[in-house]
Amino acid sequence: MAIQLNHLYASTWQHGQHTKQFLFTSTKTRPLQIRAVMPSNAKLLIQSGVVRPISPKEAVPAMKSEGFVLLDIRPEWEREKARVSGSLHVPLFVEDKDYSPITLLKKWVHFGYIGLWTGQNFTMFNPDFVQQVEQAVPDKDTKLLVACGEGLRSIMATSKLHEGGYKNLGWLAGGFNRAAEDDFPGVEGKEKLQYATIGGVSYYFLQLLLLLQGVGKSN
Repeated sequence: MAIQLNHLYASTWQHGQHTKQFLFTSTKTRPLQIRAVMPSNAKLLIQSGVVRPISPKEAVPAMKSEGFVLLDIRPEWEREKARVSGSLHVPLFVEDKDYSPITLLKKWVHFGYIGLWTGQNFTMFNPDFVQQVEQAVPDKDTKLLVACGEGLRSIMATSKLHEGGYKNLGWLAGGFNRAAEDDFPGVEGKEKLQYATIGGVSYYFLQLLLLLQGVGKSN
């Protein structure tokens, strides 16, 4: 199935010592192309059609006409800012609350390089992720549309769920960040859905940019 994206979009995800890059290329005549340094099984799930990529614009129609259930796997602090009404929530990553000296050093480095700019907490993989999804959705034939902010965490989550026996998985291609204003009409929270991943110092730069754009339009 072809998905048309009108831009080039790259996203990076860092965990431990591994940095992964996820790249979408835009085309009007070819299907969605994925070039990524990511787990090979996750890449193969998309390329083989086992996991179906669904764009933000197609998400609500897929939920209404095909019965997909939206599974939000973002951490709690992102979901608090903005969330789709009625969506399920099971975080793939949770805050690392270990306070050993080594972890505290890692948290300090994280804050200096990432946390201060993005507002993201130092996280760890949720060891109970699949079990928590099983509690929320015990029927593994249920159609799940797995979503996050940018699309990389959610493709990792679909890989975990596929390994756990879920058979009808969709992936929100590009994540909520690529949603237009009217793609998800039922949104709760104080921020716009596409800005929920932005925090820290970058949040204030975003607000300044939006203010300048508003002034430019009014003039």
